[in-house]
Amino acid sequence: MMRFFASIRLTLVCLACAMALVFAGTLAQVELGLYAAQAKYFRSVLVFWTIPGTSLGVPVLPGGYLVGGVLLINLICAHARRFGLSRDKLGLLMIHAGLILLLLGQLATDLLSTESTMRLSEGEPRSYSEDARLCELAILETSAPDHDLVVAIPETRLARNKQIRHPGLPFEVRVIDYWPNSTHRPIERGQGTAQANQGAGRRVQFASAAPETRMDRRNIPAAYVELVAPGGSLGVWAVSLWIGANQGFQHEGKNYEIALRPARHYRPFTLELRQFSHDKYMGTDIPRNFSSDVHLTNARTGESRDVRIYMNNPLRYGGETFYQSGYDQQDPRVTILQVVRNPGWLTPYFSCALVGAGLVVQFLSHLVSFVKRKDA
Repeated sequence: MMRFFASIRLTLVCLACAMALVFAGTLAQVELGLYAAQAKYFRSVLVFWTIPGTSLGVPVLPGGYLVGGVLLINLICAHARRFGLSRDKLGLLMIHAGLILLLLGQLATDLLSTESTMRLSEGEPRSYSEDARLCELAILETSAPDHDLVVAIPETRLARNKQIRHPGLPFEVRVIDYWPNSTHRPIERGQGTAQANQGAGRRVQFASAAPETRMDRRNIPAAYVELVAPGGSLGVWAVSLWIGANQGFQHEGKNYEIALRPARHYRPFTLELRQFSHDKYMGTDIPRNFSSDVHLTNARTGESRDVRIYMNNPLRYGGETFYQSGYDQQDPRVTILQVVRNPGWLTPYFSCALVGAGLVVQFLSHLVSFVKRKDA
């Protein structure tokens, strides 16, 4: 077994599979879009091809996780079998350790990193950012005057489960229809019947749409859900990003709201926009600088300070990086920050430095031995 995993042939097979995977994944971006192609080809164990007219998938290629995992095992086994731990092989050991760290860092980035956006209006404190691609079904109990109780159901559960029970809800959520992307049209009087019998869905009809593949557009999901309590149905609701406001209802004397919204990432601190500046070169409409003056407040640490975020000068705080991404062209008092959490962001630097140092050590060790042989 050790001989198999340390084989050079296995290394060549993995590299060939990686080349085929990159080629196929790049072509698939035209049809699937960037993020869907990444998930199907590179963030998977196997790549499946769906037989036309059926829902049956047939594996056709190893996925990125499988190729990377086998390469990692091959690298470790090859070094242990051929080189071992010796002083004269220190350079090779450093090179292999750098490559292993690079693979592990990429895996950590894929599994743990998140990207979201935070929209801030002047004078508005906010403690959460919103995902640009994922949504959630939020059900809020708003009876208390000073806080809301929120149950957030990920979009993936809406797509996978027809019946959703949550201990924080006194009723069950039954998914009637769900579409990753949707269109909508108003229901005119006497023309068609609404599928929803509660909320804004009584005036709008939703239907499935082809997934968006362009980077400058996003999918707008929609779903029809029925809320079922032990005493009977509370009605059928249409939820979608097309509906801008939460839809309210009452149950057992308590007030509730339901909405499909971008998935939120909450933080233990708040950012409040004091001023947003959009500077241009004199006499032109060419942007010169975007900057956001924000006030950071953290009740846990007692921290309260002003921060300026501008191009190439992000805010790094709490393991996250807040970049100046843009602004709302309809309202110049609204800034848009890109929030990135990547626990493995340092691993490429460490791994490249380790590989470079290993190359230098290996070269110097051969140079010294060559000089000694020449002198002898």
